[in-house]
Amino acid sequence: MALPTWISRPSPRTVRILAIAVLVTQALISVTGVTVRVTGSGLGCPTWPQCFPGSMVPMPHAEVAALHQAIEFGNRLLTGVVGFIALACFLAAWRCPPRRTRLVRLALLMPLGVVAQAILGGMTVLVDLAWWSVSVHFMASAILIWLAALLVKATTEGDREPLGIVPKPMRRLLTALVVVTAAVLVAGTLVTAAGPHAGDPDTPRLGLAVTTAVQLHGLLVMAYVLMLAVFGAWLRSARPTKALIKAYITACAMVLVQGAIGSVQYYLGVPEAMVVLHVAAATGVIITTAALWTESRNRGPLPHPEVAEEQESVAV
Repeated sequence: MALPTWISRPSPRTVRILAIAVLVTQALISVTGVTVRVTGSGLGCPTWPQCFPGSMVPMPHAEVAALHQAIEFGNRLLTGVVGFIALACFLAAWRCPPRRTRLVRLALLMPLGVVAQAILGGMTVLVDLAWWSVSVHFMASAILIWLAALLVKATTEGDREPLGIVPKPMRRLLTALVVVTAAVLVAGTLVTAAGPHAGDPDTPRLGLAVTTAVQLHGLLVMAYVLMLAVFGAWLRSARPTKALIKAYITACAMVLVQGAIGSVQYYLGVPEAMVVLHVAAATGVIITTAALWTESRNRGPLPHPEVAEEQESVAV
């Protein structure tokens, strides 16, 4: 029996839909991960890959609340969903005519990244949620969200060497902005590591004053905002595309929202709901910064399947 066309010969639109699904689920699992932490459910399943010794699923236990088990186990189940969608996206990118090397490679990184993230998650459980393991776990998610954002853009463009839409000095500023973004995220994990939400009440915290970690985090956010403002002032004379202007405005709006949430969160004593919102907004900052990065470069138009097939026939 012949396979449906959308499976045997997926269209670029199908690949794009799957890539967006990968991006959404990668961001979602970061949010559910922080939900595990703020609810103290990090050891709701105290072993890995099993939930309890001899059981893959939650089971009645005098020392582990059923709610904590459900939250942690739900996060593990979501990892499977993310992995399935990532694998489907890779297969679609591989089968979609014409095959584009960069698109396939980015798509392949998604299921591989899910596997790596699952291993890191297991390691986090096995070391009893040590603060450094939680930080590494989150940063791995941040990298996958960034790559997923690049994947979404790759579904709409060609495979040519990138041509800069803005001058080289502006592209260097964007590179510095990406580095600062990573530093902001790392500093954010230090704030969490020193703060009250460890994922489990008995988990040791980072021996750093929360105020010190917050000040470092805040300074890096200010550096991000300043660099974004300089880029915007420069952008006025650079003849940007509409897509680049839209990406810039979105990035500015997102960092303002994130800054407001972070400030309210700090002054309210980091309530659980605000922490979840803060991480959700952080995924938005990653995505919008990635959009700013991709829209500052042009890899050519998406090749048409029929044209590519003709070229392949001539080559043969």
